[in-house]
Amino acid sequence: MGELGDGGITHRTVAVNGIRLHIAEKGTGPAVLLLHGFPELWYSWRHQISYLSSRGYHAVAPDLRGFGDSDAPPSHDRYTMLHVVGDIVALIQFLGEEKVFVVGHDWGAIAAWNLCMFRPDLVRGVVALSVAFMPRNPLRKPLDTLRLVYGDDYYVCAFQEKERAEGEFAQIDLKLLMKKFLTYHDPKPVIVPKDKGFSTPPEKEIVLPSWLSEEDVEFFANKFRSTGFTGGVNYYRALDLNWELTAGWTSAQIQVPAKFIVGDQDLTYHFPGAKEYIHHGGFKKDVPLLQDIVVIEGAGHFINQEKAMEIAEHIYQFISNI
Repeated sequence: MGELGDGGITHRTVAVNGIRLHIAEKGTGPAVLLLHGFPELWYSWRHQISYLSSRGYHAVAPDLRGFGDSDAPPSHDRYTMLHVVGDIVALIQFLGEEKVFVVGHDWGAIAAWNLCMFRPDLVRGVVALSVAFMPRNPLRKPLDTLRLVYGDDYYVCAFQEKERAEGEFAQIDLKLLMKKFLTYHDPKPVIVPKDKGFSTPPEKEIVLPSWLSEEDVEFFANKFRSTGFTGGVNYYRALDLNWELTAGWTSAQIQVPAKFIVGDQDLTYHFPGAKEYIHHGGFKKDVPLLQDIVVIEGAGHFINQEKAMEIAEHIYQFISNI
C-alpha cells in the first residue's frame, strides 16, 4: 500500500489511461474523489481526507496528471478535459467503484463538472469549490474572451508563454512563490504586466495566515521544485483545445446532484457576469439538480485549505444525504 502519510493517509501509484497517477487515500466505505487545482497537490485536501475517512468514507485524492508524483506528459495537448476525465474514469474503475462522489476545487472543479457531463452514470453527487459550471460559448474561444475582458497581461493569457510562466517562476525562491500563490486573497483579477512579472518580490513580507504553516508551504515548494510547473500550466494552455474538442457538448446540462461553494473574496466569484449567472437562474438552468449554493463570507480562493473544517462539514452534509 505504500508508505504512511500524515494521520494514517496511505499512498500508492496506479496505472490509469496510459499514465501513472499518485493517489493519497484513507478510510473505507463509499468513495469520495477529491480533485485539486493549480498550483496544488493532493495535500490541499489533507484535512478533508481525515474528516471524511473518520465518518465512513473512502477519501481518495490524486495528484492530477502534471502534478506532484503523477506523470506529467510534456505537451499541452495531453491536458484536455478528455484526458483528465479519462484518468478519473480509469481511477474509478481501478478502485472497483460503480459510482463515486466527486469534489473539486479550481481546475479540479472544472474536471469534476466535465466528469459529470461526460459520464453522469459514474457520479453520485458533485461538490464544486470556487468554479461554477461554465457552459461552452459556441461563438468565441476562451482565450479570446479573456483577452477581450482583461487584456494580454491577465495571468491566464500570460501563462500561454513559457517565458512569462516557467521562466518567471524560475527566477524567484519557490517557497516565496508558493506563499504568494497560496496567500492570494484579493477578488480583483490577477494582472501581471511584463515589467512586473511573477518573479517580482512582494512589497512587504508575507505573513502566513493561521490556516497555512511554514511546513505546508515547504511541502508544496519541495514538490514543485522537483517537478516544475509546466504540467500545471499546461491546463491553461489547453483551454482553446478543450473548447474545440467539446463542441459536441454545447448546451449540455449537468444531470447530477450538485452543491457549489465559493468565498466572497474569490477572484472567480468576481469574474464579469459570474454572480448574475450563479444567483439569477443561469446556473440552475444548466445544473437542474443543483441543491445548494454556499457563499462563505471573507473567504478567498484556496477555500478548502482556508476554511478546511467548514468545507469538510459542507461536503459531508451533502454526500450523507444523497
